[in-house]
Amino acid sequence: MEKTLVVMAAGMGSRFGGLKQIEPVGPNGEFIIDYSIYDAKRAGFSKVVFVIKKELESVFKDTIGKRIEDKIEVAYAFQEISDVPSKDYLVPKREKPWGTIQAVLSAKDYVRGDFVVINADDFYGYDSYKKASEFLDNSSLENEYACISYPFNATASKFGSVKRGVCFTEGDNIVKVIESSVSLDGDNAVAEPLAGGDSFVVPANQPVSMNMFAFKHKFFQYLEEYFKEYFNQDDEAILKGEALLPELVKDKILAGEVTLKNVISSSIWLGITYREDLTELVSSIQNLVDKGEYPSKLWE
Repeated sequence: MEKTLVVMAAGMGSRFGGLKQIEPVGPNGEFIIDYSIYDAKRAGFSKVVFVIKKELESVFKDTIGKRIEDKIEVAYAFQEISDVPSKDYLVPKREKPWGTIQAVLSAKDYVRGDFVVINADDFYGYDSYKKASEFLDNSSLENEYACISYPFNATASKFGSVKRGVCFTEGDNIVKVIESSVSLDGDNAVAEPLAGGDSFVVPANQPVSMNMFAFKHKFFQYLEEYFKEYFNQDDEAILKGEALLPELVKDKILAGEVTLKNVISSSIWLGITYREDLTELVSSIQNLVDKGEYPSKLWE
């Protein structure tokens, strides 16, 4: 069965202060995306789709694309503000794309089978791709998906709060996800829901979503339906908000229409929220190279 990696790479790193996706982090100038594709390929993925802004096409092709195009099938999908199902008169008033729902939908024409979605600026580690691949190979239920989760304390930043989907489970299933701004507080984590409401405290090792999901191809149908419904709101709500992938997943779980498995990764997670995170990320990747988990020159 063909498996595709969909990389959401249209966002600019505002808090980081630049384009995180092409910040060198490896010993020979590798980007985080290089490691993601390397791990996905050895876990059985045969294609990668980059979801980018049209104006970034030449940058991606001249850097990442030319390194990997002879290693794995590559496609580029463009997330455009003008690509809306209705109310196109709002487009000139919008300054950024419409959210991660639109980002994944942009890849639809390039995905032939099941797929995994990731953020471009997160280092997930080989075990995450291996478990996502095994889930897709072994799950026979059309509406059964997986979230590759991590303990929150393995994803926290020393330099401030971070946005995470706090997961609540029953057995192997995730039954609720609350998108929150989360900070570490000793043996606990304090979460402030992004949608408003009271803060709450969970154990520091509470599983969190890092936007790594394994989906069956039918999920595109749900994406289209949700995106159309988003534009049925009043104009002010549409312009101020975003159509977010975790919100769709949460709604489908609560409606009993899908099952979301909690697949816990044993990999190290690395990422850049703040510029100060970069030094530790580079050091951690060098450590993985020194231990032999990755070659020093990734694509040679």
